[in-house]
Amino acid sequence: MKLLVTGGAGFIGSNFVRLALADALPGLEGCEIVVLDALTYSGNLANLDPVADNPRYRFVQGSINDVDLVDSLVAETDAVAHFAAESHVDRSVRDASPFIETNVAGTGVLLDAAVRHSLGRFLHVSTDEVYGSIETGSWPESHPLEPNSPYAASKASSDLLVRAWHRTHGLDTVITRCSNNYGRYQFPEKVIPLFVTNLIDGKHVPLYGDGLNVRDWLHVDDHCRGIALALAGGRSGEVYNIGGGTELSNYELTHLLLAATGRDESFIDRVQDRKGHDRRYSVDISKIRDELGYEPAVAFEEGLADTIQWYRDRRDWWEPLAAQARLG
Repeated sequence: MKLLVTGGAGFIGSNFVRLALADALPGLEGCEIVVLDALTYSGNLANLDPVADNPRYRFVQGSINDVDLVDSLVAETDAVAHFAAESHVDRSVRDASPFIETNVAGTGVLLDAAVRHSLGRFLHVSTDEVYGSIETGSWPESHPLEPNSPYAASKASSDLLVRAWHRTHGLDTVITRCSNNYGRYQFPEKVIPLFVTNLIDGKHVPLYGDGLNVRDWLHVDDHCRGIALALAGGRSGEVYNIGGGTELSNYELTHLLLAATGRDESFIDRVQDRKGHDRRYSVDISKIRDELGYEPAVAFEEGLADTIQWYRDRRDWWEPLAAQARLG
């Protein structure tokens, strides 16, 4: 299989590429990968250093909004795994325009190219944030889209474009919606790497509001495995939730990180809550489990310990990015 991976130099995309080229993802053994990435602030070519010399890998710097470039790349591929996205909620609150341009318009460019070249499969990586907020229970894939942040609204919009191109043009599409990811190579503006790197350096961490917002945590390797299962075996036109099965409040997560880094509550700075901050996310993963055999395999305690140790060991990777993340 020849696979085009958009946003493959980002956190989740680069993990997917490294695992795929190591033949560690089901159904993708032996695949050839072309990565398309614009290398904006969160795209980092160093994330792909471990596979730079792999003969099955090629990197192309460019935007998914570049119609001619996208057309030429899609023409040479069998399937697309579409990770490219602006993804940080706080940035979307301050300025939504890059999110609309990349997440909505860029997805449209890819879909048009996929139709022109009769692409074999288009997998779109989305998020549980498109569902909104849920007090109890878990969302099935059939739940209405009720996004509350500009970021989530842009992802919901791209989901609807993918659905429309499937229904209108018969394009073979699959959408995955994941819960909060964590793991190695995550840009240090997201909560776990931000808090870990701050605490390692003896700096305080900002906790929004009362800290009781709840998220389900998913190790990036489990997410990539779920994506691979959906790419290789998911039913055309379907949506699959991918979750990790570990729900924690931000307060609970913060205390785990404090304990792991030898810090105490004095390192917490209570800050004003984010505008429109969703209270709780929780996805029902029974569909992908029953149809494709997915189960999260990385225990949260082990995954978190490994992640923290990686950031301790890889100051060379995150330190150049940290100032930019904190200013962003």
